[in-house]
Amino acid sequence: MAGLVPAIHVLLLGTKDVDARDKPGHDGVSGDKMTTLLPNGFLTIGASDLEYRMIGPSPEQAPTIVMLHEGLGSAGLWGDFPEKLQAATGAGVFAYSRAGYGASTPAKLPRPLDYMHIEALDVLPKLLDTIGFRRGLLLGHSDGASIAAIYAGSRQDHRVEGIALIAPHFIVEDISVASIAEIKTTYETTNLKEKLSRWHKDADNAFYGWNDAWLDPKFRDWDISEYLAYIRVPVAIVQGARDQYGTMRQVEIAQEECYCPVDVVLIADAGHSPHREAPDETLAAVADFAAAVLHADGALAA
Repeated sequence: MAGLVPAIHVLLLGTKDVDARDKPGHDGVSGDKMTTLLPNGFLTIGASDLEYRMIGPSPEQAPTIVMLHEGLGSAGLWGDFPEKLQAATGAGVFAYSRAGYGASTPAKLPRPLDYMHIEALDVLPKLLDTIGFRRGLLLGHSDGASIAAIYAGSRQDHRVEGIALIAPHFIVEDISVASIAEIKTTYETTNLKEKLSRWHKDADNAFYGWNDAWLDPKFRDWDISEYLAYIRVPVAIVQGARDQYGTMRQVEIAQEECYCPVDVVLIADAGHSPHREAPDETLAAVADFAAAVLHADGALAA
């Protein structure tokens, strides 16, 4: 794959800081109520306070792209990609940290092996209702992409008009397990914990919640491909050709199982995080997909 060109289109169709929850006027609400979104804040979903970032127009004003981070990610670890995506699309962009990540409430460990199903089937529906989500896209990376796929395949939510998946996982591959075992050694023998502590208030909770689940022998049977046949909206996949956590088999499964259109952009010079390693190509792929889906529906002005 190293000889591929930089991007191959296989198929193209005022701010509160994170301590605001401890101050008067905290905007957290229960998961069954809608709230007014500030540029930064916390939402109370179930037993967890989840940090978020809201860039651009609110859900009642424009379509919203909801961003779901990777297994070691957070709202902050998206960097400036949300801001660039908002500028490129005109949509609102909402990014949040799941429980156990960023400044959100820590997760109870060990995580259950169906933790992504719990996020997709229990947490995400409450979160979308809470933010007043009306129409738009789900954009997920790695674990977040899997959560988006489970959500879209488990219900016909007419508010979700498409899903964009960066380096998704639908099954567990040998390369995934090997790389996740390797990063455990790195975490325990280098300064990786220190680096992650910049983005997570409890780096151990974030790391081991994800790492221990994936390295559990029973997790080898994890398979969400059955959900793909039930997705009723367009799908975009951005895949790095040098992804150390998954192969093109993940893309092939989506193409085999999905009945809706699947747009694939393969980026030769990217690994598992194309939005950081090849940000221009990734931004263009996601923005083009958003424009095609949302303009076609009339949700965004041409």
